Amino acid sequence: MPHKINISLSKQKLIVYIFLILATLAVYGQVHQFDFVNIDDGVYVTLNSRVQSGMTPENLFWSFFTTYAEFWHPLTWLSLMFDYELYGLNAGGYHMTNLILHILSTLLLFRLFHRMTEALWPSAFVAAFFALHPLHVESVAWIAERKDVLSAFFWMLTLCLYVSYVENPTIKRYLLVLCGFVLALMSKPVVVTLPVIMILLDYWPLKRFESQKSNLFLWQLKEKAPFFVLSAVFSVAAYLAQYNPTAINYPLGSRINNALVSFVTYLAKTFWPRELAVFYPFPLQISVWQFFGAIMLILFISIMAVLMIKRLPFLFTGWMWYAITILPVIGIIQVGKQAMADRYTYLPLIGVGIMLAWGVPLLFKRENVRQKVVWPVGILFLSLLAFWTWQQCSYWKNGMELFNHTLRVTKNNYLAHNNLGLALVAEGKIEEAVAQYNAALDIKSLMPDHILVYNNRGIAYSRLGLYQKALDDLNQAIERKPDYADAYGNRGIVYSHLGQNRLAFEDFNKALQLNPDQADLYNNRGVVCAKLGFYRRAIEDFNEAIRLKPDDADAFYKRGVVYLEQGNKELGCRDAHRACELGNCGILKSAQDKGDCR
Repeated sequence: MPHKINISLSKQKLIVYIFLILATLAVYGQVHQFDFVNIDDGVYVTLNSRVQSGMTPENLFWSFFTTYAEFWHPLTWLSLMFDYELYGLNAGGYHMTNLILHILSTLLLFRLFHRMTEALWPSAFVAAFFALHPLHVESVAWIAERKDVLSAFFWMLTLCLYVSYVENPTIKRYLLVLCGFVLALMSKPVVVTLPVIMILLDYWPLKRFESQKSNLFLWQLKEKAPFFVLSAVFSVAAYLAQYNPTAINYPLGSRINNALVSFVTYLAKTFWPRELAVFYPFPLQISVWQFFGAIMLILFISIMAVLMIKRLPFLFTGWMWYAITILPVIGIIQVGKQAMADRYTYLPLIGVGIMLAWGVPLLFKRENVRQKVVWPVGILFLSLLAFWTWQQCSYWKNGMELFNHTLRVTKNNYLAHNNLGLALVAEGKIEEAVAQYNAALDIKSLMPDHILVYNNRGIAYSRLGLYQKALDDLNQAIERKPDYADAYGNRGIVYSHLGQNRLAFEDFNKALQLNPDQADLYNNRGVVCAKLGFYRRAIEDFNEAIRLKPDDADAFYKRGVVYLEQGNKELGCRDAHRACELGNCGILKSAQDKGDCR
């Protein structure tokens, strides 16, 4: 900051807070107009009956005892349920919650570093770098990544509480730090590295090591032991939640090679954040020069950070922050089929921000040169990041925009073809969707994910009335994955269209055995039961669908039809009115025309 500005420190801090809020809103404010996207948003919200039944005691219990979606993150589920209570299926509300959490994390990050270093403008840069970097768009603009922004908020809060404890080490403050860490772990277990980050901050900028010349190891072990125990427990829980013995994994050698190249690629995208995508296909082959180039760069930076640890401790802390926090998601332990993911940089890039904020000014020894160069360059750099972030954010408007963009910036991206097909189906462009599914199936690196494509192409064929082709695709999906609930459910729908209600009934039974919390499956089986004359069973299925999804107009409509067909006008009319309140008035108008309902 130019030395001639006569503004008190408190006002300068206020200016920074206001700037961080306004800049982040300017870049991300557009998300309130965005829709859900058809990659995991269904798992977390739009097709999740638990979330859509709101904050009930039963769902509270479920949140704490489920590993659905291959994570144990009860606070994430509870936050989404709370959003549903507020916004229903209005996607803009969920987006704004993500944005608010991102802003709060940004403000806490600024407070954290300013409190530790008393360096106002470097701390402001770190916070702005975090708030405005394009690599963070995925975490903020993707509703399914609520776990990212929620865990990051508790990460920042925990570190702020830790600094407060360091200033006045009382048991009460220590327990608050521990509590904050537990909340972060219950949002997303990726924060298991937080105890190591505490040790890094102890070295710089807190400089606690200087007051502990002897017994450093015992001192840290005693203070951090409960945190490391929690990290170990949650790491094991996360591994077990994501363990799938039937999954096809990439060879360990390929994963290590990809991890090293991804580690460096993230750094490259930090400074040139272009061609960002929601999914990067795992490479079939990595060249020798990429592998050895990555190793050499990592070793060079690591050695330099260690050699300069005494003179430039912030370089060591920043580099180790980046390396340690990205380690759990670098891909050596395989989670998903992607080579890398932008969201994995959400916390790690703070380390790069530290290195830039305190390192770049030292390149200019003279104060006047520093003021004339560092400030304008810093502002220009952040402005470019903000523009790129605004642009990248716009691609998350809906699934059509997102996957069209992904196909433009990546090659052989089977997932993008598949999900663009889903977006086209949602818009009624079925034949175009089939072309996308065909393109996905033509990609050799598809591996086991062709199961999804067969399932989705089967749905598309069914919409076109090509029922035999639909059955062929769904049979292919089930043959390759005998526990694929969605494929059984979709095949049941095809059998129902063909009038083969017994086969449909069997498939819906199998689907519900595999996925008992899916309201649509109960709806569909209820319809088939009614066709087969199992009216009591049909009513029971519609009851269960309504329990799981209390505002499901379709379930009330169908139950009302069965009641009226059975001559139960009182219950039938009640359901007809409720269905109409929820947006489906067809049965009510029909019943009124017949004189069955008023």
